[in-house]
Amino acid sequence: MPANEFFGWAWVLVGFVSGMLLGLRFQEDDWMGGYGSLRRRVVRLGHISFVGLGILNVLFALSGPRVHLSPASLAATSVLFILGGIAMPASCFLMAWRPALKPVFAVPVLALTAAAAFTISGLARP
Repeated sequence: MPANEFFGWAWVLVGFVSGMLLGLRFQEDDWMGGYGSLRRRVVRLGHISFVGLGILNVLFALSGPRVHLSPASLAATSVLFILGGIAMPASCFLMAWRPALKPVFAVPVLALTAAAAFTISGLARP
């Protein structure tokens, strides 16, 4: 899963850079509606999801040799982890822009849930 390893480290870097950019304005009490506003909370979630899902993709890449799935299932799982990694921050930022887009959260959640389930099933096989 070299794609997951590369993607994961790239996403960690994007998370650090996005955190730096958000940090330029975090001290402003009323920025994005204030600290507790929905907009500001989901933007923070989007920023940290870059780092968290980047790390998850690296972990999947490291676990890959021990995941006993067919090549097609392993490839699908790899794609699902990357899709979830892209879709989660995207859905957070979309929701910050338009709260009515909340249902798009289903895309990353379903992708990541399926990827984790496939990985667990592959690790459980001898």
